[in-house]
Amino acid sequence: MSGRPYRGRFAPSPTGPLHEGSLVAALASWLDARAHGGQWLVRIEDVDRPRCPPGMDTLILSQLQDVGLQPDEPPVWQSAAAQEARYAQALASLVAQHWAYPCACSRKDIAQAIEALGGARERHGELVYPGTCRCGLQGREARAWRLLSTAMQPATGACEAPDLVLSWVDRRLGAQEQNLTREVGDFVLLRADGLWAYQLAVVVDDAWQGITDVVRGEDLADNTPRQVRLQQLLGAPHPRYLHTPLVLGDNGEKLSKQNGAQALDLSDPAGALGRAAERLGLRLGDASGQHHSVSDVLGAAVAAWQERLGLPRG
Repeated sequence: MSGRPYRGRFAPSPTGPLHEGSLVAALASWLDARAHGGQWLVRIEDVDRPRCPPGMDTLILSQLQDVGLQPDEPPVWQSAAAQEARYAQALASLVAQHWAYPCACSRKDIAQAIEALGGARERHGELVYPGTCRCGLQGREARAWRLLSTAMQPATGACEAPDLVLSWVDRRLGAQEQNLTREVGDFVLLRADGLWAYQLAVVVDDAWQGITDVVRGEDLADNTPRQVRLQQLLGAPHPRYLHTPLVLGDNGEKLSKQNGAQALDLSDPAGALGRAAERLGLRLGDASGQHHSVSDVLGAAVAAWQERLGLPRG
């Protein structure tokens, strides 16, 4: 761990209420902060405002309060004007460094370009951008801004540059590596609809809030290389990463709002916390049972997390 005081965060998107999987993620990040004697923050990631129903942020904060997960500082909203100004400043920096460029391509344009290249440039259901606008807009109007995913900037008059392969270490998954150029491509920073892209927003937010450790679900591990690259180019600190196992539904798929995961049943908050701790592989003994208090469960969970990490109990 770096010499900076530990600062972690839970950053839910308010597209729906917390469910069992999101409580596991919240608890893991809270436990890691408490086990290290650090601070734990909550950030409402509502940068994609059209997907965030009114009042859902308030509901999520209320759910966290019900299970005793209280942030050490007031929550921050990505949609706040001050945050959006920081995103604009970061984009301006990347443009000035010639790492960001305007893009005129629609999804249809990208699909046609990929088909012309022989097809099969897709990952996780998303098309891998083939770099069409690296050499200029060719008289078209800019729709979005993208980040060059190459190791070097293309030479004058050229569109290609060496691939960028990024390596990092996850506290649970171990050594990781990704060819950002081939597997992701030039990714969006500012969307065609004028909204800031998640990848830029989260890096700016983490740097501004001084986040030292990111603890989140394994489904977000694939975002890490894009965020590492932005940290490099923006001169932002590189947090430690810990990606926890996913919580799966009865159908074997990840529990998520998109596949209809049910909202948390908080009629027994201590019981909900105990089940979340069990999902994290923690043994709490009697403290995880019904009729115990939230503080009992959280205290036992912190001790179990410290034991797992080999940290002194405190």
